[in-house]
Amino acid sequence: MPHLEGELRAPQGARFAIIASRWNPRITDTLVAAARQTFAANGVDEAALDVIRVPGAWELPMAARTLAMAGRHAALVALGCVVRGDTRHYEHVADGAAEGLMRVALDTGVPVINGVLAVERFEDAAARAGGSHGNKGEEAALVAIEMADLAQKLQTQGNPR
Repeated sequence: MPHLEGELRAPQGARFAIIASRWNPRITDTLVAAARQTFAANGVDEAALDVIRVPGAWELPMAARTLAMAGRHAALVALGCVVRGDTRHYEHVADGAAEGLMRVALDTGVPVINGVLAVERFEDAAARAGGSHGNKGEEAALVAIEMADLAQKLQTQGNPR
């Protein structure tokens, strides 16, 4: 097999979805806005981008699985923000969301990009949502475009015509 890697070029006719938590809206709304702008800046028409909102990070894998199983999207971007509190609830939600999103990707073959911030403090989240550490929504959208391109290349290589 030749050397293959994804490029920042959305496959022809590809649809993408952003699935975002409504919890911590100051952060998640900023992540969604950056992801939308990034898709648009890289040639993905607004009509080819679905935005789905769920209550919290825990619900992201279920929505991702439903979308992936429907087979209409080239890649999914999951965005959320979990901030450590005084209980272990943080670990359950952050770890469960990450494991669930990975499982959806592996079980369905649809790239699912984990853009869920798991941070110690709200200030850490702000730094990753347009602050000093960039914007993870933008990064996740770029990864989704690249993985959709790579997935298409891998399928083509595996099924020569």
